[in-house]
Amino acid sequence: MYVIREVLNCGPGKVRPLLERFRSLSRALEARGVPPLRLLTDVSGEPFWTLVAEATVERVDDFFAVEEELMADPEVRGAMAGYHDLIARGRREIYRLEG
Repeated sequence: MYVIREVLNCGPGKVRPLLERFRSLSRALEARGVPPLRLLTDVSGEPFWTLVAEATVERVDDFFAVEEELMADPEVRGAMAGYHDLIARGRREIYRLEG
C-alpha cells in the first residue's frame, strides 16, 4: 500500500480556489469507485498557503492510471482548468505504508 501526496504551495488567497478544484477531483474519484482524496490545508507553518492532496493506493501504477483516466474526462479537465495559475510551487511525495 502506498500514500501519495501532492504538496502545493499557493500565493495569498489562492488556497480556497485550489481546494475547490481538488474537491471536484475528489468527487470524480468517488464516482469511479476510487476512495476520495484526503485534503489538508495548513494552519500555520512554512510555507504558508499550502494544500496537501493525499491518496492511498495498492500500487503506485494505480495512481498514475487513475490520474490519466481523470485527465481524459472533459468535465474533470474543466473543473481543474487554471489550477496551475494558483500554485507557486509543489512536489509529489510517495511513501510505502509500513504499519
